[in-house]
Amino acid sequence: MDHGTSPRPADPEPAAGAGRPGRGRGVLEGAFALLDALRRCGDEAGVTELALVCGVPKGSVHRLLDQLVTVGAVERRGNRYRVGPQLYRLGQAWEPHPGLRLAARLPVQRLRAATGASVVLAVLREDQAIVVASAPGELEPLVPVRNGTAFRLDTAAGHALRGPLVGGPVLDREDVVDGVCCAAFPVRGRDGRTVAALAAMVPAGRPLDALASSVADAGAALGRALARGVPHRSVPSAALAP
Repeated sequence: MDHGTSPRPADPEPAAGAGRPGRGRGVLEGAFALLDALRRCGDEAGVTELALVCGVPKGSVHRLLDQLVTVGAVERRGNRYRVGPQLYRLGQAWEPHPGLRLAARLPVQRLRAATGASVVLAVLREDQAIVVASAPGELEPLVPVRNGTAFRLDTAAGHALRGPLVGGPVLDREDVVDGVCCAAFPVRGRDGRTVAALAAMVPAGRPLDALASSVADAGAALGRALARGVPHRSVPSAALAP
């Protein structure tokens, strides 16, 4: 992803609202701190673990979890909790740039099929590269790629996001993660500004010239699709669950 290749996860950030002595924690602030703690804990977590991660008393965590389960933002399995389907649906509504995620579907999948690489499309948010589209490849599970993953900017994708408007692919030859190489290319919108970075990661030892060319072609194609404008595809209301 950046200078190179394997994206390195961002350092754990403190839970929302943590470390602010003397400031009352509202219900919404506590709920979002708890949801963020669930995200950082991984697949599932228990009440005690969540209370320690987000700095909220266990009793408050219990009450917040009950409310979040009721609205579908959290799922409960026995004594364990995880992010729920309602939160997933809401998250899918986020569009970092008009038409970007829809336009990226085919280029990301085709790049993965042609190269076998783990492919991600990332956008810049708050000094991090946030993955908004992905296709797992040969590096799973060494470098898992998932939508919503955040990476620091010392990667190939990070350099592509912050780099000049003119230039070729950014290469990473095990600069970030041993055994992982990467090629990234900036994706530009209609006005020529970089709106995202397309990156492909492969095991070390693979020639990068061909990979870089494939990434550049896919990134340029995605940029042209954004310039044309991606038609909105509505779903018949009868097909939607209430």
